[in-house]
Amino acid sequence: MARINTNVGAMIAQRHLNASFTKLNSTLERLSTGLRINHGKDDPAGLITSERLRSEVKAVGQAISNTQRASLIIATAEGALDEVAALLRDIQAKVVEAANEGAMSDDEIAANQLQIDSAIESITRIANSTTFAGKHLLDGSLDYITSGVSPSAINALAIHGAQFGLRSFIPVEVEVAVSAQYGQLFWVGSTLASAVTIEVQGNLGVTTLSFSSGATIAQMVEAVNAVSDATGVSATLSTGGFYMSSSELGSKQFVSVQSLPGGAQFQMQNAAGQEDKRDEGRDATATINGALSRGDGNHLTLKSSTLDIELSLVRTFGIGTTSFAITEGGALFQIGPQVNSNLQVNIGIQSVAASRLGNAAVGYLSQIASGQDFDLKTKRFQEAQQIIAEAVSQASVIRGRLGAFERNTLDTNRNQLGITMENLAASESQIRDADFAYETSQLTRNQVLVNSSTAALTMANQTPQMVLRLLGG
Repeated sequence: MARINTNVGAMIAQRHLNASFTKLNSTLERLSTGLRINHGKDDPAGLITSERLRSEVKAVGQAISNTQRASLIIATAEGALDEVAALLRDIQAKVVEAANEGAMSDDEIAANQLQIDSAIESITRIANSTTFAGKHLLDGSLDYITSGVSPSAINALAIHGAQFGLRSFIPVEVEVAVSAQYGQLFWVGSTLASAVTIEVQGNLGVTTLSFSSGATIAQMVEAVNAVSDATGVSATLSTGGFYMSSSELGSKQFVSVQSLPGGAQFQMQNAAGQEDKRDEGRDATATINGALSRGDGNHLTLKSSTLDIELSLVRTFGIGTTSFAITEGGALFQIGPQVNSNLQVNIGIQSVAASRLGNAAVGYLSQIASGQDFDLKTKRFQEAQQIIAEAVSQASVIRGRLGAFERNTLDTNRNQLGITMENLAASESQIRDADFAYETSQLTRNQVLVNSSTAALTMANQTPQMVLRLLGG
């Protein structure tokens, strides 16, 4: 064809040259950015998927950061509790030392009291000064706030975890179906017919008591109670005889009374009126918010996904119901990439101030200070030791729970999130990142196509000039 107005060959060459330039520029962009998808047009579906994966990677990364920060908070609180535990051990030692009255002067006991006062003040100071980024950790700021707790029903309450979810408060209903009981035996009579020697044993120890013929129940009760601190068995007068009971409630508590060989028999009866030498207590059985809770004596616990709670009922609480509400509080940690209650953990950290260590049944640590009910001058060493034992137990439980929370919840969560982040990042890279081996091969191909298209266009532009030969011929 010898037409000059329309150079079809040049148009075809130019179109292919433009296409080759476009591909070359796209390849150069991918090589310079390292991304296969730089615009939505590159891969619309891949762009959508990769953007979602990028968002998830960012959320998981923040969840890892949140978990690490939570670990630092828990570690700070746990470190302070170690100091509290050391101070409690010192207080315990001073009380035991002061109880050695025969070898201690009044001045030495007074000096011990001063050291106890200093230790108690230090414990409260630690509770008030342990902070993380301005947030108080051990003064009760991270404990749960309750409403409607009846002191006539509950004498100790600790809430370790509660998930509010979308609720503004959490109602708690405790319904006792089987009440806790003491280990208890009953002796029928008013006076002894003949001399007897008995062995009395309880949870704290064993001792022997000898009674002469004609001993009254009042004398026997007095003798049993005189050593109750060593046996854990106390006696109470009753109509037609007296009871021997364990000092605490529950199936772990027991009373054992046996006549020693060579003397008269000392016969005791159980609650059914049958002759018996040993009786064990009974644990309470209750439901908390409908979930079964088997107690340790009158101490009830419940651990579920939404509520982790411990409470002690008063000793006189029988079969019945008590209720209260958890209104707010606790330390809420967002440890998952989505904001919902399944990916959040809530833990309560009780106050370790001296006025909060202990309970209403035995007393509080602050009551061992000078001028209080159980300071060393009162010589109520046993009661003081019971308070310290309860304080040590509480501080140890808090520390243990924080350690378990850090190890089993935070550390495992951080490890799992790290694996998740690796997989998400790998998936996002597979979709969006450029394959340099492939792109460099495409670069070579596109460069050849551009050069060949340029040469073809040059030849196409020269074709119309061949018509001049016809005119000159």
